[in-house]
Amino acid sequence: MSTSAVAKPLPNPWIIAVVVALASFMEVLDTTIANVALNYISGGLGVSQDEASWVVTTYLVSNAVIVTATSYLVRILGRKTFFLGCLALFTISSIMCGFAPNLQFLLLARILQGVGGGGMVPVAQSILADSFPPEKRGQGFALFGVAVVVAPVVGPTLGGYLSDNFSWHWCFLINGPVGALTLAAVAILIKEPEGSAQERAQLRKEKIGFDWIGFGLVATFLGALELTLDRGLEEDWFGSTFIIIAASISALAFVLMIPWELKHKNPAVDLRMVASRQFGTCFLVMMATGALLLATTQYLPQLVQQNLGYTATWAGLMLSPGGVVTMAMMFVVGILSSKVQPKYLIAIGAGFVAFSMYQVTSVYSGIGFWYLAEARMLQGIGLPFIFLPITSASYDGIPSSKTDQASALLNAARNTGGSIGVSLISNIITHREQFHQSRLAEHVIPSNGAYQDTLSQMTNYFMGQGSSLVIAQKQALSWINQQIQSQASLLSYVDAFWVLTLISLAAIPLALTLRNVTLGKKAPMGH
Repeated sequence: MSTSAVAKPLPNPWIIAVVVALASFMEVLDTTIANVALNYISGGLGVSQDEASWVVTTYLVSNAVIVTATSYLVRILGRKTFFLGCLALFTISSIMCGFAPNLQFLLLARILQGVGGGGMVPVAQSILADSFPPEKRGQGFALFGVAVVVAPVVGPTLGGYLSDNFSWHWCFLINGPVGALTLAAVAILIKEPEGSAQERAQLRKEKIGFDWIGFGLVATFLGALELTLDRGLEEDWFGSTFIIIAASISALAFVLMIPWELKHKNPAVDLRMVASRQFGTCFLVMMATGALLLATTQYLPQLVQQNLGYTATWAGLMLSPGGVVTMAMMFVVGILSSKVQPKYLIAIGAGFVAFSMYQVTSVYSGIGFWYLAEARMLQGIGLPFIFLPITSASYDGIPSSKTDQASALLNAARNTGGSIGVSLISNIITHREQFHQSRLAEHVIPSNGAYQDTLSQMTNYFMGQGSSLVIAQKQALSWINQQIQSQASLLSYVDAFWVLTLISLAAIPLALTLRNVTLGKKAPMGH
């Protein structure tokens, strides 16, 4: 292994972990903080709800696209310089979002924010990987894991609080002071790896160019895929010309990308790395983890607000115990990761998550607050068992020169998996609700004795409240219809959580295919 590619040991790598975790926390927070503020944004800027939703879409698309160029830019500019540039761009564009006078300006600022954030997180992972010795790497990743796993939980609660009590602008302006402090800390604390200047000079001397065609194909594939997944439900999927075009572009770019990247000497994305047993398995499990994390973070609050009458504050409080458990378990799993093989930890974590999803399949209209909070806490126990070992195991067998690209690919896997998970669950809820409503309505017929009894009881109830017979019958029919809709909605969420249970269970055998890695001492980095 080349010593020029190894970072000089730092006096206190935990300070580095805190700094890069804080930067990553801000970036991941912004993937969810704007979701609950869309009503305020649409009203404040005088645009429709559909137009305001592009505030979320543009961020996700630019975030996913930039990671494909991260590895090359780090090699040319240097890790510290690139990280500082991304953090500065993210901070400045966040302030631009907060002061946006119209939707067009806001979308432009969100694109720039996504570019800065998308390049920042993968480099943060490689900084951690090189700052800690292999036997301590799992503990270092614990802090980073707190950012990635807890931030999406904090985002909706913080965004709702700021929008309700101050203004939607503060969802973005809050990044200003935090970003400025983090910039100063990074500039002072983080050092370039030894020999990186000579390595950059050699790259320039050899005139190793960037794979612009490969980057364009990968960016087109990911960008069009994000648009398809994010806009599909609103645009009626393949009933929409826009979705057909976006999906066709994504598929064509993917087909052209594979032979080009495999033949290119310096590919934008190392597809052979993704196809390898160890990293490829980590890539798939990270996609599943992203799907589980973002889907549950979005749809559990939606369930309790729509069907159980929770306020946004109580919906956030329902998620909060899981976030606290996750933070505690990050450090526990960080210690275990230096003693137990990653594949066993991942299997254990997937089991916890599967059990938590199975518990939520028992949801009903009278379910208690703590039942759902405990289910979220079980998930909070399981996610660190998946996230930390996947992050550390993915570097096993990867040369140090490719750790930046490995980090970028894992970040892309998490974002893409999250988009797929949200889209999948959204479609399941919509279509299964229609199915259950149709099936329940089949029993609302005059010949059904139970229906007649319910109709009679509710008619008598409303008459007892002072309504006439005719009005009471209409009120009873309306009440029955509301019950059917509510029950159909609950059943659709049950179906969605069954799917998430199966995804969690599928990760168990997949994780067990990972090879054993060296524990407790420096692991070989070469193939």
